[in-house]
Amino acid sequence: MAEGNQDNKSSNQMWGGRFASGPAAIMEEINASIGFDKKLYAQDIRGSIAHATMLAQKGIISAEDKDKIVHGLNTIRGEIESGQFQFSRKLEDIHMNIEARLAELIGPAAGRLHTARSRNDQVALDFRLWVKEELQKTESLLSDLIKAFLDRAEDHADTVMPGFTHLQTAQPVTFGHHCMAYVEMFGRDRQRVRHAIEHLDECPIGSAALAGTGYPIDRHMTAEALGFREPTRNSIDTVSDRDFALEFLSIAAISATHLSRLAEEIVIWSTPQFGFIRLSDAFSTGSSIMPQKKNPDAAELVRAKTGRINGSLIALLTVMKGLPLAYSKDMQEDKEQVFDAAESLELALAAMTGMIRDLTVRADRMKAAAGSGFSTATDLADWLVREAGLPFRDAHHVTGRAVALAEQKGCDLAELSLEDLQAIHESITADIYNVLTVEASVASRKSYGGTAPAQVRRQIAWWRARN
Repeated sequence: MAEGNQDNKSSNQMWGGRFASGPAAIMEEINASIGFDKKLYAQDIRGSIAHATMLAQKGIISAEDKDKIVHGLNTIRGEIESGQFQFSRKLEDIHMNIEARLAELIGPAAGRLHTARSRNDQVALDFRLWVKEELQKTESLLSDLIKAFLDRAEDHADTVMPGFTHLQTAQPVTFGHHCMAYVEMFGRDRQRVRHAIEHLDECPIGSAALAGTGYPIDRHMTAEALGFREPTRNSIDTVSDRDFALEFLSIAAISATHLSRLAEEIVIWSTPQFGFIRLSDAFSTGSSIMPQKKNPDAAELVRAKTGRINGSLIALLTVMKGLPLAYSKDMQEDKEQVFDAAESLELALAAMTGMIRDLTVRADRMKAAAGSGFSTATDLADWLVREAGLPFRDAHHVTGRAVALAEQKGCDLAELSLEDLQAIHESITADIYNVLTVEASVASRKSYGGTAPAQVRRQIAWWRARN
């Protein structure tokens, strides 16, 4: 399309006879969406080809016009993908840009393409197709991240580390078990993605402006051609809602929150004070002034992306919250938020998968930390309940006295002598030392979903069968 040719046309040409003069420059600026919705070109062309094919099949347009339309649209696709297509702001959006170029290529036959449809159902179709494809990409990226965690969990099903509550040492766990916690989180994210695909898998085209059309179209045929399960069932809802975009943004925000929590742990774990992991050079940077620094910039940026994604969700919720049915131009503000969130989420998922695959686990530092903070105190209390028959509250009190004594002596619970422990409660025997090591502690947590290495491996096997 020659930009100059379009500029020579009156800017109100697309509006028809209702407007005597073109929009003012400020109206043109606020009204145009081509700067961002050109991203939908492939979906727009794909939808138009399916629509034209259906129109010809139903005898609404001739086969000859259909062939011209399809050939012209494929030509335009090639022009866009080769960078030869010139987009015009005066033509507002991707739909009018393509339609105007089609008219230049094939003449009057181009005008028949818009039979039995509106830009309202056309944009709803394009956007649904784009979001569906993006959800499929997200599902694949989540599967890659889950696989990276499964590999890590399998390698470290026996690697002991401290488990935390309130970021204070709580009980020993295994690094494999900790990894599997993220598998569960991202697995739920992936399930939400699959549900979202199912929810939006309905074809909007044929709903027209809001009331449907009087032409004898076959919406099931178009839906099948475009890979949808079925057509939408209410034309007003079809053109006026964007809950499929909101659902995508909701999923993105939840997944980004999981990524942010993981990023925070990576930042903490990679500090010299923790030293649980070492990030590869590929996902770290140095300092411009401090040569000893190795900064976890990739993790920090993943953490920050959550703010952008959450902002996109709130923005679109706010756009949609007060709109009467059916279509309102406010809905033009839907795409930039979704495009930005999708790009941020894709990048964050890919970066995190790379970090998990490349990081070095420092098992020695994890094990040393696992025994700190009297992390086996609960094991002592459980032993007193199980072996000595104490009520748990009494066992809790006895264990607290043992912790106070170990703290006073500057040693771990396992380093207290039997005499020290029996002075606190006479029922304690030498068998107590079988549960006071971190290895014994994690091995004892055999309940379903627990941190015992055998349970971790059981969960890994369950997920591998489903990933």
